[in-house]
Amino acid sequence: MGLNQQLALAMSILHYNVLLADDDQDDCMFFREALEELPLSSALVIVNNGVELMSHLTRGILLPDALFLDLNMPRKNGFECLAEIKTNENLNALPVIIYSTSFDSDVVNLLYEKGAHVCVRKPGDFSKLKEVIHQALDTIIKASKERTPKEKFVIQVK
Repeated sequence: MGLNQQLALAMSILHYNVLLADDDQDDCMFFREALEELPLSSALVIVNNGVELMSHLTRGILLPDALFLDLNMPRKNGFECLAEIKTNENLNALPVIIYSTSFDSDVVNLLYEKGAHVCVRKPGDFSKLKEVIHQALDTIIKASKERTPKEKFVIQVK
């Protein structure tokens, strides 16, 4: 996809519907504030566990443009949700951005193999949080819902 096509695609998405699955209330609040400060129009829905996430996704409503998925959640963890999403014909095209506190290389490789689009480590700094959210959304849009190449799978802000 050429630069002009990428810009046209990004501009065609004037409003981003984002779904965040995370059980940490503070992380949810910071994520909402960071998303609101980005130079894009967005709506955010938050669910607090994997059971709630899967119930939300399978209601037959319009899917979000991106799902930020925490791995460590109660009732059904992020790994289980990712597997369920990627094996469901109605959900498997949903761009899933893994959003967690730490990753080792084995976990990253497994997440890539299981179909996640991007991995983002939760930063402690608010400005870095804004940057990783923006980069993750940008990566999803540029990939046009296709798999992110392995070398661009993990987004880290220095």
